[in-house]
Amino acid sequence: MAQKPRLLDQVRDRIRFRHYSIRTEQAYLGWIRRFILFHEKRHPLERGAPEVERFLSALATEHNVAASTQNQALSAILFLYREVLGIELPWLDTVQRAKRPQRLPVVLTREEVRSVLAHLQGRNALMASLLYGAGLRLLECVRLRVKDIEFERRQIVVRDGKGGRDRMTLLPESMRPALEEQIDRVREIHKQDLTDGFGSVGAGRGRST
Repeated sequence: MAQKPRLLDQVRDRIRFRHYSIRTEQAYLGWIRRFILFHEKRHPLERGAPEVERFLSALATEHNVAASTQNQALSAILFLYREVLGIELPWLDTVQRAKRPQRLPVVLTREEVRSVLAHLQGRNALMASLLYGAGLRLLECVRLRVKDIEFERRQIVVRDGKGGRDRMTLLPESMRPALEEQIDRVREIHKQDLTDGFGSVGAGRGRST
């Protein structure tokens, strides 16, 4: 009889089935692990809403976490109970909420952005320009492929973005030359790798005969 997967492995499998990002996976697993340790490694099936409330309240009152951090912990635990254990927890009314600080957002001026970009070179400068000019998130930029860039339509296709959804964003015309140069450079590297690979195979065959 096959052994049932461990709880955290079940959580990981369910997260990947739902196509959540790797960062969400890491965060959720971390919070669920902390929740289990907080209750002396007792299985979550032996715990319910009161224990969840106690854990979340402790984050706010004892560890002084930010409101967004507490909300992330709550999302992780709700995912555990709903998606993995198949249990709906009643609304957590008695949780001591972390205070959300009232701060004005810090927005760089165009001159400040230009100054930052001027200190970058090569691929780093290209990626930072895409983050700013096309509104890409960091992982979206890292995962960008050649076929996702549509020069004629001046668009970038973001595949499997936040929430597992695809979306379109604008490609700034000013970035076209740098992107084309980067694509040409990658194609040359790829072509050289293929040439070297076939050359090595051919040389090996020559020696073996």
